[in-house]
Amino acid sequence: MSKILGISAFYHDSAAAILVDGEIVAAVQEERFTREKHYADFPSQSIEYCLQEANLGFDELDAIVFYDKPFLKFERLLETYFQRAPSGFVSFLNAMPVWLNKKLFLKGLIRKELRKLGMNKKSKVKLLFSEHHLSHAASAYYPSPFEDAAIITIDGVGEWATATIGRGRGSKVEILKEMHFPHSVGLLYSAFTYFLGFRVNSGEYKLMGLAPYGNEQAEQTEIFKKTILDKLVQVFDDGSIWLNQEYFSYTTKMRMIPDNKWEALFGFPKRKEGDPIDNNHCNLALAIQEITEMIVIRMAKGARRMTGCENLCLAGGVALNCVANGKLERAGIFDNIWIQPAAGDAGGSLGAALAVYHMYFNLDRELNSESDGMKSAYLGPGYSDHEVEAMNEKHKASCEKFENEEELIAELATYLEKGSVVGWFQGRMEFGPRSLGNRSILANPSSPGMQEILNEKIKNRETFRPFAPMILEEDAAAVFEGVKSAPYMLKVYQLNEDFRKDIPEGYKELSALDKLYTERSSFQAITHVDFSARVQTLSEEQNPKLHKLLSEIKLRTGIGMLVNTSFNVRGEPIVCTPEDAYSCFINTGMDYLVIHNYLYNKSDQVHLVNTSSERKEFPKD
Repeated sequence: MSKILGISAFYHDSAAAILVDGEIVAAVQEERFTREKHYADFPSQSIEYCLQEANLGFDELDAIVFYDKPFLKFERLLETYFQRAPSGFVSFLNAMPVWLNKKLFLKGLIRKELRKLGMNKKSKVKLLFSEHHLSHAASAYYPSPFEDAAIITIDGVGEWATATIGRGRGSKVEILKEMHFPHSVGLLYSAFTYFLGFRVNSGEYKLMGLAPYGNEQAEQTEIFKKTILDKLVQVFDDGSIWLNQEYFSYTTKMRMIPDNKWEALFGFPKRKEGDPIDNNHCNLALAIQEITEMIVIRMAKGARRMTGCENLCLAGGVALNCVANGKLERAGIFDNIWIQPAAGDAGGSLGAALAVYHMYFNLDRELNSESDGMKSAYLGPGYSDHEVEAMNEKHKASCEKFENEEELIAELATYLEKGSVVGWFQGRMEFGPRSLGNRSILANPSSPGMQEILNEKIKNRETFRPFAPMILEEDAAAVFEGVKSAPYMLKVYQLNEDFRKDIPEGYKELSALDKLYTERSSFQAITHVDFSARVQTLSEEQNPKLHKLLSEIKLRTGIGMLVNTSFNVRGEPIVCTPEDAYSCFINTGMDYLVIHNYLYNKSDQVHLVNTSSERKEFPKD
């Protein structure tokens, strides 16, 4: 019996995860408790939850492991400064107090924080440190259904590594090749995120969502791609890259790029957050997205040549680029691809624990070839009916409790079919950035204007961002081209021709606003402007209750599909507790809320919100 607690913290998306005898018992991001998105500090509440879920105390643990090695990161900071001195002196002076007060002496800080949570000062529990990209690689391989697989990790930077190619066999993970800082696919993508007016480390998915509004046939897009490849990045056959540091400032300053050089290079000013988006922005987003896809595919070909494996596992922040993942799958380089649903730094807590279990304690791996070891990512807190009823009493919430689940499902299907928006709160919360059916907002994908309604009345977010479909696994191939199992909503597929509508001549040359509002699909709310969709397939094994709802929808419409978007509003984390869910429901334009078998109708609540909607200028953030 071996019990290991994994921790990630102090950069972004801090989290904790716990293993008991190799089984993933719990994993959660601290932001869900603090309600501060991308919370980076010590994950105290996450640790408390994990121990509670595993029914363990600190003294019962065999090891606590942190997801990277601070001394190696400090070495990179010092070496980078000395290589580029005196440039970056101000940045160096700003970084030093943080390192000297916190990050450099992390072992002492972690023990101090753990003692606040009740760990005995004389505790002999091992405190270990994994390397950043080994944590990512372990998070990708060990929960996968593969006995033998190539592993690719890609992100901004860990200690020195920015991307790795490795191999997992049996209970061992081996890193075979690394790409090192300052040359980084993640930092390249983040630089464009910054230039196009989104926030680094949180707005990259917005850049990915903006890219399809670009015109791949436009001369400007080709010029942008050529400029990037001529001036900014050299891409080699194995997917490794070299970044021209003349055009980047993240090694020496407190910003990603020298704005004036990029403005001269691309011919327009850096977009400010909240400014309108025009075709310049769309075409540049498309250019860097396509170059990123080229890099990922070349890296995958290199991994296949190096390992000879038929299977591939992916992790690291860039593995959340679902457009690149979809194209990688269609390229056919590997027979099977599995992506860690918490691919970013939060998942490093889980990977660190898995690496220690298998590689430090040398314990065997039990393969789950049927699906994977992630338990559908439902690894966070769940709540009892008693806690729901306490919330109801506190807020004087009006609701109906259904004793018969089938009656609830039938009533919900009627509401959804008619165009209502439903908040859906069930079971244990998902681990990772995606809502996968337990903390979701559901809607009818064919309902007119549903994309606008969800963006403006519910999510309060940029109008250009698409929504994802959740579809019965057995129906997916009828609606999407070449779809494979996609339980974690991490791959993009194209809509089948049967469900596309004729688009006007010159569609690709239209403005972004006109593209957005052009009717193009029988399922407009989940069809992006390039006929793509970020698909989640759902099986009965994965989520029986939600499978019943989709099956009821299928009886009425012929296809078991709904919009599935995360249960939150812009700027807030996904809801965690019943109280979080009720608050979000009350303060948005949602029509109904379901918590377990309790149904809440907005018109029955004391506090109503203004649910009016109007077409807004495209697109502001």
